[in-house]
Amino acid sequence: MKKTQIVVVGGGAGGLELVRKLGAYFGRDRYDVILIDKNRTHIWKPLLHEVAAGSLDANLDEVGFGGHGARWGYRFFYGAFEGIDRERRVVRTSPLLDENGDEIIGAHEIRYDYLVLAVGGTSNDFGIPGVSENAMFLENRLQADQFRSKLLNACFRVSHAVATGNEDASVNLVIVGGGATGVELSAELHNAARGLRNYGLEVFDESRLKVTLIEAGGRILPALPEKLADAATDELRALGVQVRTDTVVAEVGDGFVETKDGDSLVADITLWAAGVRGHEYLNELDGLSTDRLNRLVVNAHLQTTMDERIFAIGDCASFTPPGTDRPLAPRAQAAHQMASAVFTNIRAMVENKTLQPFVYNDRGSLVSLSRFSTVGSLMGNLIGGKMAVEGRLARIAYQSLYRLHLFAIHGWLRGAILILIGHANRIARPNLKVH
Repeated sequence: MKKTQIVVVGGGAGGLELVRKLGAYFGRDRYDVILIDKNRTHIWKPLLHEVAAGSLDANLDEVGFGGHGARWGYRFFYGAFEGIDRERRVVRTSPLLDENGDEIIGAHEIRYDYLVLAVGGTSNDFGIPGVSENAMFLENRLQADQFRSKLLNACFRVSHAVATGNEDASVNLVIVGGGATGVELSAELHNAARGLRNYGLEVFDESRLKVTLIEAGGRILPALPEKLADAATDELRALGVQVRTDTVVAEVGDGFVETKDGDSLVADITLWAAGVRGHEYLNELDGLSTDRLNRLVVNAHLQTTMDERIFAIGDCASFTPPGTDRPLAPRAQAAHQMASAVFTNIRAMVENKTLQPFVYNDRGSLVSLSRFSTVGSLMGNLIGGKMAVEGRLARIAYQSLYRLHLFAIHGWLRGAILILIGHANRIARPNLKVH
């Protein structure tokens, strides 16, 4: 008997949680749950700023899809998503090549009865000249590793320059985007730079790392109450970060960032974290509807509006809550809630039951300024977003977000074990990854 095939494209937070639930519920006898991803491992995206700064060794926290699938009853297919054929109900993957250009896996077609697109988003460069050619991004593990490597090389150069008599040598780093990624990375870099003297850079300290954070809006962290955003700004400035708001970038060049007000900033490294949009290829997915940011438009059940057998979740989905006129912002908590909703609705479709509308519950926002501070708002729209938290309570809440993610993808028992292992690693492992 031919199995019912449920295909999920994308192993981010939402996609990985979904295949775990689907595999555990349906099993392998009459169903085939398949995860497609061009990477072999998963790391939680909110941790990437720590990987980039060297504060976190991603090898200790990443999840291998193959082993995870064997445990939870789904199958992992290593491939790069290329497109779909809705009439034939197949997903197409393009060939995967190694670093020498040799083919690892050829093009494939994978049949589906139900399809979930969880392919995430990509950085929005807003058409600004030079961004794609000269800026770095922080969308995945590879980019985080590349950023850390480039940063360490720049720090070693400056350390050597200082040791040979150039007292004014410094690393100039410009971060564009005052959202959570830009703010958290700014603080994490200061923490990492402070510790580099213990890892072979005896004459390098945080004063040699000149970080400028640029935000086009009137303040950083627009998702938080103004009071907390102001507190975060004060904290960053106390760390030495130059925070520039109401500053629009006009061009990113090789070694500089030019603003619309005529300033030209020296930039040994430029990190772009100014917004998220859908991948360009989503506009060409066999007639599926997209919004102005290339995200797939979905209905109340998170089905694409042109095909009820195809769902979309996470950063690639454009869902507008009832009574509002703006789609949900790309956030980890939205992807988590969407994964649960689509699991419920795929079960309902398979079992000929009524689908349930997706109801988004804003549980607030939390931002960590490395070990220096944590700020945020809890409960979100449940209490009007007015429960501001700072300090230790906010830090505990922030740490709980990752723990909830571990429980979602590993289950309670294995998740709890991994949390304990994480505590042990923080004691036994070096504080910085400098290789």
